[in-house]
Parts: sequence; structure tokens; C-alpha cells
Amino acid sequence: MQLLTLPPSPALATSIRAIAQVFEDPKSQALLAHIQQVAPSDASVLIIGETGTGKELVARHVHNLSSRRHQPFVAVNCGAFSESLVEAELFGHEKGAFTGALTAKAGWFEEANGGTLFLDEIGDLPLAIQVKLLRVLQEREVVRLGSRKSTPINVRVLAATNVQLERAINAGHFREDLFYRLNVVNLELNTLRERPGDIMPLTRHFIEVYRQRLGCGPIQISSEAEHKLRTYSWPGNIRELENVIHHTLLICRNGVVQANDLRLSNLKLERQDEPTPIIDDSTDALLARAFQKLFEEQAGALHEKVEDALLRAAYRFSHYNQVHTAQLLGLSRNVIRARLIKIGELAVNKRRPGEQIQGDRMMQLSV
Repeated sequence: MQLLTLPPSPALATSIRAIAQVFEDPKSQALLAHIQQVAPSDASVLIIGETGTGKELVARHVHNLSSRRHQPFVAVNCGAFSESLVEAELFGHEKGAFTGALTAKAGWFEEANGGTLFLDEIGDLPLAIQVKLLRVLQEREVVRLGSRKSTPINVRVLAATNVQLERAINAGHFREDLFYRLNVVNLELNTLRERPGDIMPLTRHFIEVYRQRLGCGPIQISSEAEHKLRTYSWPGNIRELENVIHHTLLICRNGVVQANDLRLSNLKLERQDEPTPIIDDSTDALLARAFQKLFEEQAGALHEKVEDALLRAAYRFSHYNQVHTAQLLGLSRNVIRARLIKIGELAVNKRRPGEQIQGDRMMQLSV
């Protein structure tokens, strides 16, 4: 049996990651064969799978099968840092680059130099950081925050996500060019329910792990308990299976796991054969949803409120330029000016910051 495990870590006790992976099911064996084909290269890899399916384990296996196996493997959860800190964590920073930067610090790219950098939950990266990440991948160099000096790097990037990045691209949350840069090799991990042949090997592995930790004797599984394990949907995947076995060994008696000892979740999974509802993001649909919310709130004088809100939004979008606002809304400038005065956005003799009257410009030119 091909078994993958994470290195021991105190953080694993509270982690939602899978800490073990097997390749007994035919689907898992096909994945393993694909990994063995692509791992020796330096190609970027995008690993896709639900939480708890073992994405980091697969990333580590790719690294261990590559020529970089003796160099660092650095795993970073992109969703674990605030937007203000993620740039400094990835690319490093110089002393004084921001409040609290008391010393210079290398980023994760520099830490992984010569080896592999695993970016978990890549879909959580802010768009501004995605732009900088793309540049690093293209130029193969990093610039620390607060510095102008570039540092060459030699890093293989493996990225993972539990969301469909194609949808994130369509929604404007993920850059298409970065997606194609990362998606040279695609490894899609099946859920545990889709590879039932892995359930019992994983079960026996976790029984052995927790039997030793708890100081228990030999453990057997009743046929009813095994049937329950095989037929459960496992919405939490491998990590949920581990937790179930841990709890089971705490309460089972006489060294036999019975069906009633298995505490399984009542979470219901969406049917996989049902089409995912399509969200209409057209202008009419967006407006219709906004109006529906207003109607449900039963706000009064809606026509006037909507018209005023539209005018204010257009005026700000146009940087307080009346001509541009008129063009945007398809109205004359005189109409726009009158309505802006009416709603208090423009006094008769009031100028917005940066706004100049044509006569003032002529006077300045003549001076």
C-alpha cells in the first residue's frame, strides 16, 4: 500500500488538513501514475480538491519525486494572512518597510529558493498580490517590500485550491493570466466518497495511529461498522475519517468497533448530478436583484431615492466632472447640474476639489 503522511507537527491536532493519503482505489492509482509522470519536471502544478482530500500530501509527494527533493519544501496557506501582511510574507521586507518591521526578513520565496513553494488556497490571494505573484513567476526574481533591489530565485511553485478558479475568474476575483501560469499541470483529487477503495485502508491506518497513542490493545471492526464506514458520504473527507476513528477508539469496548460507536455527521451533500445554479450577472439581472431587496424592505419614495442614488454614484465615478456624468447617464449637462444642485451635491457657487471654471482657466492663462 502506498501511504503518504505529513511530518509530525503540534499544529496537526487542530488542522483541517488530511494527514494521511493512500492510493488503493483505482481512481487514486490513476492519480498516482499521473503524479509519477509529471513530478520529475519543473512545471508549475495546480492541485484541485475539497478540503481534507490531501492536497498538501500530494504536493509533498510531487516534491519528493523531483530533482529538488533534497532542497526546501515550504508550505504557505495564502488565506492565513491579512491583505496587509501577505505581500511581506511572500516576498519579504526590509527594516522599516512598515510599522513593526524592526528587522529585515526574507519572504517565503527566498526561503524556498532551490526547492519547492506550495501555495495552499491560492484563490484567497488579493488581486493586487496576484499581479505581483505573476511578475515573480515570469521574471524569476523578488523585490522585498521597502526595497528596490531584486533577488533572483529558483523556485518550483505548486498551488492548491478548493474552489473553482474558472468561476473566480468570471467573477473578477482571480486573474486569468495567473491561472494559466499556474495550471501547466493539473492534478484533481477525488473526494473520499468518490474513491471508496481508500476508505478501509485509511481506517486501518488511523486505528493503528490512535491505538498506539491511547495505549489500546488490538482493535477489530465489526462487519456492520465496516459497512457504515464504506457507505457514508464523508463530506469532510480524510480529515473527518481521522476524527471519527479518534473518537471511536475513545468509546469502543472490548477492542471491537461497533456501528453505534461511529459518530458520523448529519451534513447533507448536494447531489453531484444536479446542475449548479447559474447566476445571471447581466446588468438587468443585477438591477433586478437590487430592486427586489428594496421592495422587500418596503422603502418609501423609491423612484426618487433610486434616481438620486444613481446620480450621486455617477458623479463620484466621473470624479465630480459634470460633462462626464452627463455623458455617462445620457443627459445634458444643464440637466445634470440642476439635479446636482437639487440634491445638495453642487451649490451654485461651490466647486469640487480639482474642479475649475472655464473662466478661471482663461484668467490663469492670461496672467
